[in-house]
Amino acid sequence: MENFPKDIYTEPEPDVNTLANLGPFTGMAGIWTGKRGLDINPKADGPEKQAFIEHMECQPIDAQTNGPQLFYGLRYHTRIVKPDDPETFHDQVGYWLWEPATGNIIQTLTIPRGQTAMATGNTTADATTFTLNAVRGSTVNGISSNPFLEYAFRTDAYTITVTKNPDGTWSYEQETMLTIPGQSEPFAHTDRNTLHKIGEPTPNPTAQAAEASASAI
Repeated sequence: MENFPKDIYTEPEPDVNTLANLGPFTGMAGIWTGKRGLDINPKADGPEKQAFIEHMECQPIDAQTNGPQLFYGLRYHTRIVKPDDPETFHDQVGYWLWEPATGNIIQTLTIPRGQTAMATGNTTADATTFTLNAVRGSTVNGISSNPFLEYAFRTDAYTITVTKNPDGTWSYEQETMLTIPGQSEPFAHTDRNTLHKIGEPTPNPTAQAAEASASAI
């Protein structure tokens, strides 16, 4: 059990500027594209390698509190397509959350095929690489799937490692362990890509309001 405070109600006063308080997620805010992604997924006749193109938007949100707990973070949306095919191959939304007091990091993710997860990790504010994990059955970093996915492609574990590169890009490698009927061993469904910045983030609402107020004086 973590050493939680006895006072679970009193909220801290956060900095209004989320972009200045993203810790390990610093440099990930903005609009991104990655044109050399690779997905290895299960098919009836064996693993399939699929190239993909990704568009991701990561925007800062106002600080969030649970009583004394304080998070700064990014809201993200990623849309993935196959080369030369406009149909969405993968769509995902969620949050990257940083808790400065503990070094805890969280990624929440939801996909429109009836699945959601929360992966967690721990790192330092200046980290250039970090890893988060989710495990089926956990109540604090778990995975929830619709009944068909639970039967046919049961997700037992999810791991993502993010690396911020010296040239300003950032990369991820993720592994989703699947249990599939008729297969004697779990299948490692993997994805990786490197994202290049194509647009700047929009400051979070309280930062925008503070800037507008200062300009009006």
